[in-house]
Amino acid sequence: MKRILNTDPIPNLPTVGIIGGGQLALMLVRAASQLGLHARVIDASPICPARRDAADFCEGNPESPATLDRFAMNLEVVTLENEFLDAALIAGLEAEGQEVLPSSRTMSLVQDKLAQKQTLRNAAVSVVDFEPVNDGTPIQELESLFGLPFVLKKRCHGYDGTGNFTVHRAEEWDAALNKLGGRESGLYAERWCPFERELAVIVTRSKKGEHVLYPVVETRQRNHVCEQVIAPAAVSGSIAEQAAHLALKAIEAVDGVGSFGVEFFLLADGTLLVNEIAPRVHNSGHYTIEACECSQFENHIRAICGLPLGSTKLRQPAAMVNLLGKTTAAGAPRGLAEALAVSGAHVHLYGKHHAKRGRKMGHVTALGSTSDEALATAQCAADFIHFDQPNLI
Repeated sequence: MKRILNTDPIPNLPTVGIIGGGQLALMLVRAASQLGLHARVIDASPICPARRDAADFCEGNPESPATLDRFAMNLEVVTLENEFLDAALIAGLEAEGQEVLPSSRTMSLVQDKLAQKQTLRNAAVSVVDFEPVNDGTPIQELESLFGLPFVLKKRCHGYDGTGNFTVHRAEEWDAALNKLGGRESGLYAERWCPFERELAVIVTRSKKGEHVLYPVVETRQRNHVCEQVIAPAAVSGSIAEQAAHLALKAIEAVDGVGSFGVEFFLLADGTLLVNEIAPRVHNSGHYTIEACECSQFENHIRAICGLPLGSTKLRQPAAMVNLLGKTTAAGAPRGLAEALAVSGAHVHLYGKHHAKRGRKMGHVTALGSTSDEALATAQCAADFIHFDQPNLI
């Protein structure tokens, strides 16, 4: 494990460890730095986005227990950029006295999507009907329960739609199993949900159980990847109140600490169903950097460090547009100068060295007197930026 120390920590302030070095870690590092905290990041890639801003960077595989142990030396608290590190590895750190937030118990309940759905249902949080897919589960049984179409999903490691297969006809069953790695990879099935819109709420919860909630937002997807976020969502007060209530109830059910994203399906009759929980800062909350008094990133750092939580008040209506790769290319953008000339647009580039189709390369946020005005500004700037220059290596 290679380690690069950039600066010394400020005495008497916690040293925060972050497992994972992508764009979420980059924004967490910046939030920690704003509070004068020392942040140490571990990632297997020497060119990950968080490396250049982290005070202390460890190049190594976090899935190696020995590497993880060395990374965690002299850290007051460790947190995670994503939900893919096995909960058993987190439990190993905890067994040695290291505080990890979210905890191994929380992660074990969330990273397995079937366990997550069972936990939420047991806590009386409304979710889409689901059923485990075991070695002998025939498609006829699922078709009898859900009808066609239904959705076959991986229990673990699904992301941006990559772990899903919509089964429209019985003849697609074998193809669905093969695409998702077979029954042995761990699968479950869900009823097809004809939702009208997708909503999300960021919840930040402290070690003491104190909490703050961010506004309910609408998320708009393309090819299963979030493309736009509208804050606040244009929903009735009763739906917003219900979403906030369910989001908090969901995070309490898994005893979450830190900032979590809770995603919803909104049906045409006003019914809200929790789609899934993300046990980390979330793409639907990037707008909070400019639009809220305290961002989801700063509040996450506050929560895991035992500091008071900040206000989530929305300064103005806001919108966020993701900058997505459209092809395999170099990470350097074209059109940045033109995007920066758009008044009111805030451009965030993650510094990834390579683009590929659907990869999140950055985002643009804007505020406005209305969310439509904010979206028009953010989209105008985003449309200038392209990642299509040939790779040199």
